[in-house]
Amino acid sequence: MPQLTWLGDAQAKRTAQQVPYRLLETLSQHGEQDSSNWLIQGDNLDALKALLPFYAGRVKCIFIDPPYNTKSAFEHYDDNLEHGQWLSMMYPRLELLRELLAEDGSIWITLDDNESHYLKVLTDEIFGRNNFLGNVIWNHSVQSKGYSGKLSVHHNHLLGYRRSTAFKLDDLPRMDEHNINYSNPDNDPRGAWRAGDVRNSLVRPNLMYDIQTPSGKLINHPPKGWRFSRETFERELAEGKIMFSADESRIIRKIYLEDQTGRVPETLWFAQDVGTTREANKEVKAFVESDSFETPKPERLIQRILHIATNPGDLVLDSFLGSGTTAAVAHKMGRRWIGIEMGEHAQTHCLPRLQKVVNGEQGGISQAVNWQGGGGFHFVRLGEPVFQADGSIHPQIRFATLARYVWFLENRAPHSASQFDSPLLGIVGEGESAVAYVLLYNGILGDRRANGGNVLTSVLWPYLQSLAPEHRGRWVIYGEASRMPESRRRTLHISFKQIPYDIRMK
Repeated sequence: MPQLTWLGDAQAKRTAQQVPYRLLETLSQHGEQDSSNWLIQGDNLDALKALLPFYAGRVKCIFIDPPYNTKSAFEHYDDNLEHGQWLSMMYPRLELLRELLAEDGSIWITLDDNESHYLKVLTDEIFGRNNFLGNVIWNHSVQSKGYSGKLSVHHNHLLGYRRSTAFKLDDLPRMDEHNINYSNPDNDPRGAWRAGDVRNSLVRPNLMYDIQTPSGKLINHPPKGWRFSRETFERELAEGKIMFSADESRIIRKIYLEDQTGRVPETLWFAQDVGTTREANKEVKAFVESDSFETPKPERLIQRILHIATNPGDLVLDSFLGSGTTAAVAHKMGRRWIGIEMGEHAQTHCLPRLQKVVNGEQGGISQAVNWQGGGGFHFVRLGEPVFQADGSIHPQIRFATLARYVWFLENRAPHSASQFDSPLLGIVGEGESAVAYVLLYNGILGDRRANGGNVLTSVLWPYLQSLAPEHRGRWVIYGEASRMPESRRRTLHISFKQIPYDIRMK
């Protein structure tokens, strides 16, 4: 597959692995205290890496509106990067976003003509060209603008990718204007219908057959064949779902209105349906006076994305949160959300908007979804690295936090437990191939063992074994030291890993 190359691309492709894991510190809670929604303040590259032990493979939908690299400077973003620098900025972030995305998830990226075509090649490489869903054209403005002799730009690109074939695209709600092509000229008892395409889009030799009409005429198959097998044709002809034209020169397949419960999403999204940047600016100024956003996104645009790509309760992520629109819409639509924004902007712009959402503000899509307020979120800040420069573990790290990181580093997936209260973190696999993971750290065993239970000893072993008496496979035990002879560890199928060095090696 073709790949994009630029000055600095080799380093950009190593960046994600070099980013340190950081702590996530809750600064304040807003609304319901048990909410799982997070507004994170900090650089999104660091924040995405920090989220992996908690949410890798669990995010259903990602929407990002990164800097467009338009060669102009914005107050809160550097939107004047050299082209190669912009690509180097995007590559590691897309890599981490892919790790966070669920198998049945999707990512949607808005850009304009400056970088969208380069990003398409970049994203093909990271997500796989076969996972490209489409390039939606968003009609973001209706007023002509610009100068004579130049094109007036009225669109942005919205690139969609799935994580895998497990992703399913939902239909849009069906409106009355979508039914204007349906009628019932032959008084079909099933009601209004329209003619559907009978041609196949791919060459299928088994669908290349000719059809004989009642009067003996022959209708040749389309160049690539019919959309249906001969058996299906004969069955639907008998049921009245397929009919011949009056001159018997073609067949007509009926698509019934009563079977249409939604509308297939199209690749042209018009301003009257999903809003404009002018509409988005009004929404932003309703909660904070600011000229910081040149191209904010209207709530109706995000609503459409979440409608076709998520269900209530799904987790939505925006790592370029901007004015907070994605989090606001996800909240109103009953989705869980994580928003990442850097600097004071997270506190001065995003925080007040989301507080108003919790309190039931009636802007944007609120009336359309009957939003009355409720829910809550945590305002979170990026903290210190989990592992310090000298290789030691940050003193703020408690047992449960390190347990989550150790589990993720071993299995590349978050642990399902909400909390850890035992040195036995869990068992992966079955029978003799199963692996039990144990962490001896931060006095998890109290004073019952040496060094507060942080050292593996022969005296400690029977207790650890009692935590999984049926386990017959291998043990992976993390601790500060081991006083059990190596020969005995081999006999017991124990792999000992010393904290912090064997964690850092990963």
